[in-house]
Amino acid sequence: MERVLVGAEAGAVEQPAAAVHGGGTGGGPAGGGIPVTGHVRAAEDVPVAGAAVTLISLEGRQVGRAVAHADGSYGVNAPGAGSYVLIASADGHQPQASSIVVNDAPVAYDVLLSGTSGLTGAVRSADGGAPVPGAVVIVTDVRGDVLATAQTDALGEFAVTDLVPGTMTIAVNSPAHRPHAAPVEIGAAGATRIEVELRPGAHVRGTVRGAGAVLSGARVTLVDAAGNAVATTTTGPDGAYAFSDLDTGAYTVIATGYPPRATRLTVPGGGVDGHDIDLAHGDE
Repeated sequence: MERVLVGAEAGAVEQPAAAVHGGGTGGGPAGGGIPVTGHVRAAEDVPVAGAAVTLISLEGRQVGRAVAHADGSYGVNAPGAGSYVLIASADGHQPQASSIVVNDAPVAYDVLLSGTSGLTGAVRSADGGAPVPGAVVIVTDVRGDVLATAQTDALGEFAVTDLVPGTMTIAVNSPAHRPHAAPVEIGAAGATRIEVELRPGAHVRGTVRGAGAVLSGARVTLVDAAGNAVATTTTGPDGAYAFSDLDTGAYTVIATGYPPRATRLTVPGGGVDGHDIDLAHGDE
């Protein structure tokens, strides 16, 4: 029987070649070289059968490849001592790349793969619970980087896939509704489901007039109860103005461009229509 020497140091154990077992697609390395063996596992120590394990040199050349067995075991051969990158990948899991150092003796190295997760849910209106179609759903990480976007369907449903488990921020935006943002914890496996309620945005619309005639180009400012300017607009040729996407509450509407006039109003959940303003020159 042919014999190979595993280990170059004095006193290294000489083993039969059959000890370096298996084929390149099995659980053990094939042919000569220095064995790199181990197991590919997922969360809770579950073996990942069929995981592809690739050994590459630092120059990017593939030097070994194997497919994990049912128990997650794999084996590849390094052509010699040195530093390598071991890459493991499998469907439904995040790829894992690890740096390993191979000396003159076999190396045992286990790989832990993280599963990819998803986020599903429904977006509904807080006013009656009706689904909100066409809402834009944005998922960001803790640094604020956008990871994924989706849009709700006719039933207000959405789905985002290929997310890494952890804490994310979900933001939802839809016309005629107030924007919504909240943290969400993505589970380690499967899809996390959430329900999002959007509050309808109130509005204020009206026309600016002076001496009975509509006034174009008048500047209209909306001020909240704390004295903060919420929004500003300019009337069109028909003297009309509009503010949308507002919280309910008390506001002050100020029209300028002519001698200014301020009126107070309370905006209910349904908004205010027909809040007209009559401006006149000071000598009228």
